[in-house]
Amino acid sequence: MQDHDDFDFEDQPGIPAPLPPGEHVVWQGSPDKWEMAKNAFHIRKIMLYFAVILAVQILSGLTISGGSTTGVSLPMTVALSFAGIAILGVLAWATAHVTIYTVTNRRILIRFGVALQMTINLPFTQIKAADMRVDNNGFGDIPLTLKDAKRVNYFVLWPHVRPWCFSTPQPMLRSIPNVERVARIVGDMAAEAPDSHTTRKRAGANQALNDAEAGLMQSEAL
Repeated sequence: MQDHDDFDFEDQPGIPAPLPPGEHVVWQGSPDKWEMAKNAFHIRKIMLYFAVILAVQILSGLTISGGSTTGVSLPMTVALSFAGIAILGVLAWATAHVTIYTVTNRRILIRFGVALQMTINLPFTQIKAADMRVDNNGFGDIPLTLKDAKRVNYFVLWPHVRPWCFSTPQPMLRSIPNVERVARIVGDMAAEAPDSHTTRKRAGANQALNDAEAGLMQSEAL
């Protein structure tokens, strides 16, 4: 039996075709698996939810039976809880594992998809602004505002999209380490894009980073 590479069609990891002359990769990375599970799949909230259910069930059983739980409902609840958390964990791991964010001097590429792999191409000439959310541990997100939001579909691109922005989807580099450094790279590359909105795009990409360095930005949930 031979090993099969699902991405053997790619010219480079995360890049489906050879880059044209003059274009080169500036940065490439993937989401952190635990950060993806925590922020996109909300695994900690799910764990807390199951813990509350188990606690209520145990206390109810003790009250009814006078000191011991009855029936098989508690073991079944424990099994279902572990199964649900395990499924979420596997989905988060697989999502982060196949995802590659690529920043070149001309565009941003997002390779994503567990069952069906896709790559979305976002030229800097189509990016109107970039923002940043940073956590205390240095991980964070970079949502991108497009000139034409119809270029992307929220549900197809999820979780690599800013939460709750259904009408105007914003592609997002999610749960990446050293997000401040990556935000600066995105801002610099956007500033060099050959169009009339260069200054405005650079300001939009770096504003959140400047606030963070000045101690004015606080971590917030998207």
